[in-house]
Amino acid sequence: MSTTKIGWIGLGTMGNPMSQQLIKANYTVTVYNRTKEKEDAIKAQGATTAPTPSALIQQPDVVIIMVSDDKAIKDIFYGEDGLLSAKTSRKVIINMSTVSPAISKEVAAKCLEQGNHYLDAPVSGSVKQAQEGTLVVMVGGDAAAFEQVKPVLEKLGKLAMRVGDNGAGNVAKLAINTLLGFAAQGLAEAVILARNNGIDPGDLTTLINNSALGSAFGKIKGDAIINDNYKAAFALKLIAKDLRLAKDIGLSTPLGETVYQTFQQAEAEYGNEDIIAIIKQVDHK
Repeated sequence: MSTTKIGWIGLGTMGNPMSQQLIKANYTVTVYNRTKEKEDAIKAQGATTAPTPSALIQQPDVVIIMVSDDKAIKDIFYGEDGLLSAKTSRKVIINMSTVSPAISKEVAAKCLEQGNHYLDAPVSGSVKQAQEGTLVVMVGGDAAAFEQVKPVLEKLGKLAMRVGDNGAGNVAKLAINTLLGFAAQGLAEAVILARNNGIDPGDLTTLINNSALGSAFGKIKGDAIINDNYKAAFALKLIAKDLRLAKDIGLSTPLGETVYQTFQQAEAEYGNEDIIAIIKQVDHK
C-alpha cells in the first residue's frame, strides 16, 4: 500500500470513478462529499469519510478536489468548515475541477500563506476515461510540488503534464474545451447538412470515422446521435459554463463567438443532456 494518504472532495460523475482508481491503486483515501448518500458506494470499497473539508485535511498528505465550478471551490476553501479554516501546513492541494484561472491564483496564494502548495490540475476526458484511468491531466503550479504528486496523478491519467504556474492548467483546459465545443457543434452541423440532403446519419458518421477526421469523440457522439441517446456523459451545461470562462479570459475569435452563443442559448433547455444535444439547438435554427 502506498504511504501517501489521499483526501478526496467531490464524488460527482467524474469524482466518483477517479477516487475509485486511487483505492484500486492501494492508496488510503478519505472522502468528503456534500451529499452524504454519494459516499456509501466509495465507503464500501474501503474509503473512510470526513464530515467537513476542515476535518478531511487534517490527516492526508494530498487533498484532491473535483467539483463543478468556482462557487463550489470558494465554499470548500472559505466556508466555515473549509480547508483554510483548518490552518494546516505542508499539504499539496490539487484542484482537478474546471474552474477559472483567477480562482486558482487566488486560492494558491492563500494556501501558500499557510505553508501549503496548490496545483490546478483539470482533466481532459469523460466518464469512460475516468473509469479506465486514461485521462489527460494538465497542471499549473510549483514544479517541485508537481513532481511530488505526479505518481498519484499518473494513476488517474495516461498523461500528467505541468504547463506553467498557477492558473496555467485552467487556461489549457479552457482552450481544449473550446475546441471540444467546436467539435460537438461541427459534428452536429455536418449531420444536419447531410441528413437534409438525403444522406443517412449513420452512413455519414461511418465515412467520417474512416477518414482523416475520425476520432474517438466523433465516433462516440456520432453513435449517440444515431441512437438518439443524450444521457449526459459530459453535460451541455458544463461546456456552456466552460465557454463562459473562456470568454472571460479572451475568447473572441469568429468560431469562438459562434459556439459560445449557441451553447449559451441551448443551456436552458438542454443543459442536463449530453454535450452532443447541441444538435437539437442547431436543428431548431
